[in-house]
Amino acid sequence: MTDNKNMTDTELNMLATKIVSRMLKVKTMEDWFSHVESTAQAAESDYSQLNLSEEVQALGEAAKLMTLMNICQEDEEYEKCAIIKRRMKVVNKILKKYKK
Repeated sequence: MTDNKNMTDTELNMLATKIVSRMLKVKTMEDWFSHVESTAQAAESDYSQLNLSEEVQALGEAAKLMTLMNICQEDEEYEKCAIIKRRMKVVNKILKKYKK
């Protein structure tokens, strides 16, 4: 590009081509992801395909339970809190095995 503030038509066309090219790449990636996400294989898949360790799964479960506990406390749903607390005890037993 030139140093002055006005772009030539050629420079403007080059910039427009680059912008359109990048937009098409993004759109193509979005279309691909939408297609893959909607396939039967993706719908049937679960976390077992991630090969997560028991410790990592327990940490994820603990994070989820803590979030649910906060929501239930804010909504004053104490029976649900008690259920979550019981599940949290189970998860904590798993995590104690990995405590260093």
